[in-house]
Amino acid sequence: MQRELFDKDHELFRESVAEFLNREVVPYHDEWEKEGIVPRETWTKAGEVGILGLGVPEAYGGSGTDDYRFNAVVTEEICRVHASGLGFPLQNDIVAPYLVGLATEEQKDRWLPAFCSGELITAIAMTEPGVGSDLQNVQTTAVRDGDEYVINGQKTFITNGINADLVLVVARTDPDAGAHGISLLAVERGTPGFERGRNLEKIGLKAQDTAELFFNDVRVPAANLVGEENQGFIYLMNNLPQERLSIALSATAGADLMLTETIEYCKNRTAFGRPIGKFQNNRFLLAELATEVDLARTYVDRAITLLNRGELSIEDAAKAKWWTSELSNKVMDRCLQLHGGYGYMMEYPVAKAWQDARIQSIYGGTTEIMKEIVGRSLGF
Repeated sequence: MQRELFDKDHELFRESVAEFLNREVVPYHDEWEKEGIVPRETWTKAGEVGILGLGVPEAYGGSGTDDYRFNAVVTEEICRVHASGLGFPLQNDIVAPYLVGLATEEQKDRWLPAFCSGELITAIAMTEPGVGSDLQNVQTTAVRDGDEYVINGQKTFITNGINADLVLVVARTDPDAGAHGISLLAVERGTPGFERGRNLEKIGLKAQDTAELFFNDVRVPAANLVGEENQGFIYLMNNLPQERLSIALSATAGADLMLTETIEYCKNRTAFGRPIGKFQNNRFLLAELATEVDLARTYVDRAITLLNRGELSIEDAAKAKWWTSELSNKVMDRCLQLHGGYGYMMEYPVAKAWQDARIQSIYGGTTEIMKEIVGRSLGF
């Protein structure tokens, strides 16, 4: 189905992003997969061409527009070249809204220029061992001591965790207030007591640094409190729809790309004297997947429009996230099957896509949590 989401400015930006990725990422990504991390200089090169700092005011070096369609272009082009190691969407889509919307002027002056240039890489530390998606029950604590907070706790599965220079830590500042006792504190690289554990070995997303983080009597200035004390859970709920839309966008773009590549494969791969796409079972399967991907893209494009208007609800974002991530896994699995034995070989893109897609129904809130959100909105 023809898309009507983007205009000329977005397509010109797409050309710029594609050129950058083809020059600075594609030739090196396989090596980054082996190393388990993307070099920092790739981030600064991205900053030079305006790929970072989307949604950040021009005064701090950002794009000066909060039009999420530019973010969507970056995500789609990253998916187009299978560059799953790049943590740019986390910086632009997930962390930027917290810093732009909640940070003080002093904090913005301190962090945002380097954030936009790629010299300052960020992460957000929500997930803890044994807690998972249950943000109301975080165990990491931040106790006020004069002009400082003392942070103790552990986080895991943190994207950009090794490279990050600034980590937004979700911590409990009031032990008796439940969800109303959570705050966001920025912890900077080199702060005593802040230690990184393993760069975790994963099924997919192998070039993306995903780390354990440890906080042992970490003292941060009270000036590093982002937003108001004990309002962190509200901030998280307000910003999670964009995070979940970002995942839905990536899931849909990845599924669309792999389906397109598989259709071409089925036109050229022959069995019993004819292209395998000529067999009715395979043709019907591809027709089914093409229809579902079109429907998913239409929903996601509509969600982007609503987000730009400030009208994307928590429930609609949850619907987009769970449906598209489950569809992506379905598409990758069926496409791998259509490749036969070659689909199991890492030299074929479908094998990597199949591995990378599996996390999408888990991070950002599992499918089960998303369905719980939707179910509650129905009055149950």
